[in-house]
Amino acid sequence: MPRLEELANVALRVPSILVLDLLYKCDIEGLTEHLKAKNEDMLFKYKYVIWNMYYLGHLINVVVLVLPLRHIVTLYLHILAALLLYMGHQISKDYIREELQYGYEGAVYLDSLAFNRFVSAMTSQIILSTLCAFLMKTRKVWLFSAHMLPLLARLCAAPHTTLLAVNTFAMGLTGSGIAIFLLSNLFVPYRLARAAYSELLQVIELYRLLAVGISLWNQFAVPLLFSVFWFVLFIVQLCSDVMSGNAASAAHQGIMFFLLTSVSECCATPYSLLGLTFVVSYLALGLLNLCKFYLGGYAAVQNENVMHRGVTEGVTLLLLALQTGLLDMQALQRTFLLSIILFIVVTSTLQSMIEITDPIILALGASRNRSLWKHFRGLSMCLLLLVFPVFMAYKISQFFHMDFWLLILVSSCMLTSLQVTGTMLIYSLFMVELFRSDPIESLDEVIYWVNAVSRVLEFVVALCVVAYGTWESLFGEWSWMGASVIIIHSYFNVWLRGQSGWRSFLLRQEAAKKINSLPRATAQQLQQHNDVCSICFQEMSSAVITYCRHFFHGNCLRKWLYVQETCPMCHQTVRPTPTDQTEASGDAPAERDEGPDLTAQEGNQNPDDGASQETQNNKVFYNIV
Repeated sequence: MPRLEELANVALRVPSILVLDLLYKCDIEGLTEHLKAKNEDMLFKYKYVIWNMYYLGHLINVVVLVLPLRHIVTLYLHILAALLLYMGHQISKDYIREELQYGYEGAVYLDSLAFNRFVSAMTSQIILSTLCAFLMKTRKVWLFSAHMLPLLARLCAAPHTTLLAVNTFAMGLTGSGIAIFLLSNLFVPYRLARAAYSELLQVIELYRLLAVGISLWNQFAVPLLFSVFWFVLFIVQLCSDVMSGNAASAAHQGIMFFLLTSVSECCATPYSLLGLTFVVSYLALGLLNLCKFYLGGYAAVQNENVMHRGVTEGVTLLLLALQTGLLDMQALQRTFLLSIILFIVVTSTLQSMIEITDPIILALGASRNRSLWKHFRGLSMCLLLLVFPVFMAYKISQFFHMDFWLLILVSSCMLTSLQVTGTMLIYSLFMVELFRSDPIESLDEVIYWVNAVSRVLEFVVALCVVAYGTWESLFGEWSWMGASVIIIHSYFNVWLRGQSGWRSFLLRQEAAKKINSLPRATAQQLQQHNDVCSICFQEMSSAVITYCRHFFHGNCLRKWLYVQETCPMCHQTVRPTPTDQTEASGDAPAERDEGPDLTAQEGNQNPDDGASQETQNNKVFYNIV
């Protein structure tokens, strides 16, 4: 039952949005101009009537759209009952017309043809009256039987002229009943609005406005509602194009162009554009969940990330459409602009897929997982993300002339392929180490330089885009939009990238300087220490000694210093030592065993606190590095 209510909650609200969309497309100004061209007096009479009906139609559909579900069901039941009554009168009207054409005025049971016609009409009328009573939840079937009066008169052998008068009387009787019903319920919308307003005030006092907005969003199922509305609109548009013969002409230009044309026709109003936004969000979410399921199974789909829910793609489409004035364009211009916007959305989706695939494929290499199926899935996804952006860039460069905007799109595809290439190179290094008998000592350095080269190439691509845009603005067509895009692109993709890379380089240089300044442990010191490295928990055949007398692998401490500048054990700052002091002191750490400050500091530490702090530091290190 709850599923049926959810379905009805969406399906019964869609017609209101369809009517609102149709009203938005109505050219009232054109209609008034047409009336003005015919007759000034006609314009004076009907102009305000037309505009009032236009606004009243908007108001009624908005009210129906926000009604609670039980009231919408009641409204549709009344509309259906009214349609059944209209159908009953049409049956009576058709029956009288056939009787007049037949010309027989005797008793119906004396003529087989007249009797069969009468039985068919009466059976239909009885069924319709019963259905109306059932919909209105009453046993008084006679209330909905006025359209049967012409048939009863014919049964009594009334003349044909009398049948026409009886039919007119029956229609007036039904209309009077409907009018009385409407007048008796005239203030129902006012009472509903008043009750809703008082209930809304109470909810706002309890839960504040934001909570009310979220509650209404969930109650009306806004994303699903507009998505269903857009799909209905799209199917109607496709059927219209096929029936009108536009599909045959569009088939010569390709099925993709035909679909894009249909989609562009279905985003000509704010309502349809909002529906397309939610549809794109759902499609992106489905694609990202499919990527998660392919890589990690059902458990990976359950692990939701707020950035991988398709919201970014939908918002991107909506903002670009509003920024570029998509709604105000002609059909052909809207088609080409929409293709570019959808290209950007697909690029954003591919970037999210990279964010999903990258940690999984690197974890497979680093954890030495020997499942061939998992490796195949990861590599096939990387191959798709490597080839597909290149294919997209090639296709879009064939349709459009190369300019600043197209260069931004192509560069985004290049950046996506570069990121995937760097990930696959690092994965390959992990695989090479897996099949080696001894580990690669400088693997972390190689990985760093692979990442560095990849980031430098991304930086160069972004710099080329900014340079081309600046050159085009100075010597070509200048616009505020292009200048703002250049500034934003320069800041986020050039300045921040360069700043981050330079900071990383300086940190590594400082870490290497500190490691080189620390003394190396001798074999005797390692034997006396007789412990594992506190960072990687592996045996130490070589180690460096900090001046707080802690032993670590040189590479492990270097990785730690990339993250923070303190000792992993006691959190004292690790500083580089001058070369002359290092040579003079020689075995300085061993001679400072009796240092009062360090002894007092280590003696005052709680062993449990030290162990817990060490575990926490190691977790932080492995999560970041």
